[in-house]
Parts: sequence; structure tokens; C-alpha cells
Amino acid sequence: MKSSIGARLGTAGRFLPTLALGLTGGGLAYALHIPLPWLLGAMFATTLASLSGARLRSPGRGRKGVLVVIGVMLGAAFTPEMSGDLRLWTMSLAVMLLATAVMMVFSVWFSCRVAGHSLDTALYAGVPGGVSAVTGMALDSGADLRVVGMTHAVRILVLLVAIPPVLKGIGHVSLQPTGMDLAQWLWLPGPADTAWLAGAGVLGAWLGHRLHLPNALLFGPALVSAGLHLTGLTHAAIPPTLIALAQVIIGVSVGVRFTGTSLAKVGHTLVMAGLQALGLLAIAILAAWAIHAATGVSLPAALLAYMPGGAPELSLVALSLGIDPAFVTSHHLLRITVLILLMPVLLNLCRRWSALGKH
Repeated sequence: MKSSIGARLGTAGRFLPTLALGLTGGGLAYALHIPLPWLLGAMFATTLASLSGARLRSPGRGRKGVLVVIGVMLGAAFTPEMSGDLRLWTMSLAVMLLATAVMMVFSVWFSCRVAGHSLDTALYAGVPGGVSAVTGMALDSGADLRVVGMTHAVRILVLLVAIPPVLKGIGHVSLQPTGMDLAQWLWLPGPADTAWLAGAGVLGAWLGHRLHLPNALLFGPALVSAGLHLTGLTHAAIPPTLIALAQVIIGVSVGVRFTGTSLAKVGHTLVMAGLQALGLLAIAILAAWAIHAATGVSLPAALLAYMPGGAPELSLVALSLGIDPAFVTSHHLLRITVLILLMPVLLNLCRRWSALGKH
């Protein structure tokens, strides 16, 4: 028992320099008034350090805890005062699934024909979301796991970097971080609210695993927290310091994925992944514009909801910028669920078509 605790403390201690780098990057970005400062600042700092050869540590179990916190935060966006039109949400969800199918076709085509990857690699690298589940599924396939992991990491990096200029380009102007005084930063919920939030996190994590939800530590707490807030049992909010820390750890989680990456050896993979991500981003923008023009759905919300992957990252962006996080989260939950359920079917179909093409 003591050795287990000691090992965990040792792991946490080794992560502290990486966390300090992320906090420094986030703090600098905040001081410079960069949009999404804690997330992008931490991501830029750790990505540059990783590509420079620094051996950065992953948050490990810390990221799991942050996913629970983000889930509880997202659930708090589901309030009794929500004015979402169910018909519009249904139409938007349908368009999102159609856009996801187009993204999948484009990704597989691009990976096979342009990047030169195998069919298995193309399928798992091209899934627009659910990186953890997809990587786990790819373990039992013939996919190149390094290409799969790097493609997903580069895609999330490109999407997060693109969000501020794209939102600015479509007219969403509330991107600059709002300054807060020390009292606001140090605000904490009362004991009762803290108990509600902690209970939603613990129960949600357990329920997410029991129900086998995709990204259980994120969506389980989100569902329980949403139930509590929708019914009015609590109006508890997450303290701003915890939100900033969650952004830093998510940013660090993206950056450390490039640790051990040699630009000379994997330059082709990085370039191909970047080009593929830009293609998927273009599809998301077109789909978001189409549903906005047809129904009047918020264009920024549709864009974040349709972006291909990174449910924790994109949901956290929606929450941080106040862009209908309930709408965005619901779309990503449906997308990941459908993709995970259909992946075995898609893989078998593609292999059959590939075999027929050879004959």
C-alpha cells in the first residue's frame, strides 16, 4: 500500500516541471490577452518544448481527474432556463452526423491516396473524435499506432489554434479573456454546493463506467451534473481557478503527445496530418454555415459542435467562451457514440471493398 502511494507521489512529482511549464505558458498568454489563454498558452509551451527534444511527462491520472471536473462543469450548462429548440437541435444533430460521414470518407481517401497509409491506419487515424477509444481499438489491428496517435494529436492542435481566427472571421467577437481581480480568482463555492459538485463527479464517473459510455469520465459526470442542474436541485458553479487549471492540464495533454517526436523522421506524417486536419476543418465550417443559414442555429456553436474530434478540448472551449456548451457537448457525445458503435462495421466494409478492388 505504502509503495503504491509512494509510486503515485513519485509520478506526480515528475509531472510538476511539465505542469509548471504549462502554467507559465498559460499565465504569459493571459498577460498578453491571447484568446483561450490558459489552454492555448499551456499547449504552445509544451508543444514547442516537446518538439525541441524535452522529455515532458504526461498528466497521467491527473488528466482523468480533470475530465471529471470538465464533465461536471459542462453539466452545469444544462439549466431549466435553457431555450434550445428541440427541433433545431434534432436538425443540427442530423447535419452533424452527415458531416461526420463526409469527414470520414475524406479522411480515409486522403490517408490512403495522398499520405500513403494502409487501410487500417487510414480508418483509425481518420475517425473524427474519440481518440482514446479509437487508439485502444487500433491496438488489435494492423494500424500504425504512431501515425494514428500523431494524426489525432496534430488534428486537435490545428483545431484549437484555428478556433480564435475562425470565430473572429465569422463575427464572434467575445474572444478576449475578461480580467478578474484577486477576489474573483479566489472565489470558492460553499460547503453545500461543493458537496453537490463532488457528488456529481464521483457518481458520474461510476455511472459512466457502468453504462460503458464513450469517454466515461467526461460524459458520465456531465450527465449527472446536467440532471442536477436541469431539475434545479443545485445551481452550483465551478471556481475559476479550477477552470483555468483544467484548461492548463488539457493544453499540456495535447503538447506532451509530441514528446519524442523527431521532425526529421516524422515530418511527412506531421505535414499530412496537418493538411488532413485543414480539410476536415473546411468541411466543419461548411456544414456549420449550412445549418446556420437554413435554421438560424448559432454559427459559433455549430462550428464547435461539428469540429472533428477532441470532445474534452472543444467542450471546454465552448464553456470558456460561453458558446452554448450544452449544445456543443450533446453533439460530441452523439458523434463519439455513433462512431464507436459503427467502427467495426466500417472496418469490415472497407476491407471487403479493398479485397474486391484487388480482384
